[in-house]
Amino acid sequence: MAAAVSRKPGEPLVIEEIMVAPPMPHEVRIRIICTSLCHSDLSFWKMKDFPAIFPRILGHEAIGVVESVGEDVNEVTEGDTVIPTFMSECGECADCKSTRSNLCAKFPRPSNFMPRYGTSRFTDLSGEVLYHFLSVSSFTEYTVVDIAHITKIDPAIPPSRACLLSCGVSTGVGAAWRTAKVEKGSTVAIFGLGSIGLAVAEGARLCGAARIIGVDVNRDKFEIGKKFGLTDFVDPANCENNSVIKEMTGGGADYCFECVGLTSLVQEAYACCQKGWGKTIVLGVDNPGSQVTVPSLDIICGKTLTGSLFGGLKPKSDIAVLINRYKDKELQLDEFVTHEIRFEEINKAFDLLIEGNCLRCVIYMTNE
Repeated sequence: MAAAVSRKPGEPLVIEEIMVAPPMPHEVRIRIICTSLCHSDLSFWKMKDFPAIFPRILGHEAIGVVESVGEDVNEVTEGDTVIPTFMSECGECADCKSTRSNLCAKFPRPSNFMPRYGTSRFTDLSGEVLYHFLSVSSFTEYTVVDIAHITKIDPAIPPSRACLLSCGVSTGVGAAWRTAKVEKGSTVAIFGLGSIGLAVAEGARLCGAARIIGVDVNRDKFEIGKKFGLTDFVDPANCENNSVIKEMTGGGADYCFECVGLTSLVQEAYACCQKGWGKTIVLGVDNPGSQVTVPSLDIICGKTLTGSLFGGLKPKSDIAVLINRYKDKELQLDEFVTHEIRFEEINKAFDLLIEGNCLRCVIYMTNE
């Protein structure tokens, strides 16, 4: 079967025939219907040092149909429509059972191999092992995923929209809904208006925020962002974020979201939130070892700084809520899809994302 293999950092993916082994116990083999390209794919594709590893099959936003299941898999059966997620939910550990966390202590981080066995299900035709990516690897006609990373969904939702809930849109919407718990009538400032930042705006809109301020160096993002509820725009190249946002909001935004992955921007966002109750939520991922410095007096005065992984969502329950809100014409997904291409054109998706002309590019597999 065909896969787009990343063999060297920054070089075009190579579409080649590979072998995908049958699922082991607690594993599911999926036929991918369509997948989409996320900035995380781009980052790891360019990365030369650890945790980069090659050759590997990238991709982690997808939807597919169960082709076969291993032993001890009871949640899904052949023919079910499923979404794989980098976020695990075993349902057994203390974290999964808690309402205070969406982490999973049993499978705490995505793996380059199958999490229970430490081995790959991919080999090329010469027998060389191909590494997994974020426990999903969706740039292939078939993939194998642990059941802890699988969510069964209603097949009625269009696959090209459902795949967006596998990572990016869920992360942004969830950060406003689950992590921040944005209140009706509140003020929100979003630093970085890529697809994640715009998904935060969509989540804030759904929560009833009265004012949603976008901060980005690209002024074109304001017109795009209006579709998702943006009411104001700040260009940091022409002003000082801190003073402008405080003036716009009467002292600071109720909620600030950092969606780029820069510690300096985290500090800026924290400075822009309201003393006494302001929350700053970090979604962007900076380089390993990066540190954030904030004034201790601001902490004492009640300002909160927290992170949000996968928007604080528990995949197996919260994705279904988002799907229902889309079906009820509340949650916007169509507006995130700016490009649609065939699998053999997958390298074009990378070009579009690098050029900044793309929110989400949906990639249809050749067997569809």
